Amino acid sequence: MKEKQYYVALDDYEHGIVIDALNRKRTNLKNEGRTTDAVDDLIVKIGYAPQKNFRVVERKARRDEAR
Repeated sequence: MKEKQYYVALDDYEHGIVIDALNRKRTNLKNEGRTTDAVDDLIVKIGYAPQKNFRVVERKARRDEAR
């Protein structure tokens, strides 16, 4: 069975926040003496993720549409 993939649209500021949060998590894990392999992999994936230009169209919540 094919593995699910998730796509998240981040601007430069949000991208920086995610990288910073992962680095902090990695530091905390190292201080606790735990393995950081999973966080290291995520830092590489997020840090080297390709950029793609696209337009974001926002929809109102369904409960607002019903009114």
